[in-house]
Amino acid sequence: MLQKISVIYTGGTIGMIKNPDTGALEPFPFDNMYEYLPMLKEIEAIVHFTEMLPLIDSSDTDPQFWINLARLIRDQYDQFDGFVILHGTDTMSYTASALSFLLENLSKPVILTGSQLPLGVLRTDGRENILNSIEIAATHRNGTPLIKEVCIFFENSLFRGNRTFKSNAENFDAFLSANYPKLAEVGLHVKFNESALLPPNNKNLKAHQKIDPNVAILKIFPGMSTQIISSIINTPNLKALIIETYGSGNAPSDAEFIALLDEAIQKGIIILNVTQCKCGGSVEMSKYSAGLQLQQIGVLGGKDLTTEAAVTKLMFLLGLDLEREELERLITTPLCGEMAHS
Repeated sequence: MLQKISVIYTGGTIGMIKNPDTGALEPFPFDNMYEYLPMLKEIEAIVHFTEMLPLIDSSDTDPQFWINLARLIRDQYDQFDGFVILHGTDTMSYTASALSFLLENLSKPVILTGSQLPLGVLRTDGRENILNSIEIAATHRNGTPLIKEVCIFFENSLFRGNRTFKSNAENFDAFLSANYPKLAEVGLHVKFNESALLPPNNKNLKAHQKIDPNVAILKIFPGMSTQIISSIINTPNLKALIIETYGSGNAPSDAEFIALLDEAIQKGIIILNVTQCKCGGSVEMSKYSAGLQLQQIGVLGGKDLTTEAAVTKLMFLLGLDLEREELERLITTPLCGEMAHS
């Protein structure tokens, strides 16, 4: 029995082709998809295309967009066996991370992909990315999808979406997952790393419809003015602050800096510590005194969370209106493979 795959185009480079008359790039006509991608006929799946209007540049992605996309997947969920989302690369990791939290109890593949060159360009990477994403989304074993989580597929690699970040704007291998292995690699065959996949669940999908965007990011750098820190902390309605620290979670030991963070925590603001070391590393605040002082005032350790996952996880959890103790517990607990267990 052929699997039914929903391909959702949201905008971005991958969906652009060159107008033969003007030479300008314009959105791809999805009713002609089989003309531009004749190899789709060879994939053992029934493919349905949807444009999520209005189409946007991924730079315009926002929480409402994530909610709308989660709602669309929810509405199509019983009709399809898997989903492929065509999305701009710049904020793809944010969207993948957000969907991983919003789509609770997901038991089907949701694979985001895109391209560095438009589909209508001769050397585009978009064709292979689309075709491979659809093939992987259609992969079943014993009557159930092999992939049961939100992923990003790019340049022959399948990643857990909430573990990724965009690392390159020039090459086709645009994404990295430094702290978690690839879920699959495509060569002559598709090789799945099954031990790295999320386990199956038999619960009903719940597509959350509320996100609280009152989150800020503070990247620590030498010589940072405490006035800058104070202005961020005193932002109206701020509920959570992500601090990007050095190495394994270290920050200046300056008494005024620590006092400002302590003041924010006493006001009820959640402070989450993630590392600036994107290509590998984890926050261990008890490792050095420079990090231990943060832990002692109540800063939460983000372990190996990416900034993208930290932002979207906080927005998601704040939207649940939880009690402070439960909120802090869930922030530091893996919900869908976004961080290490210990």
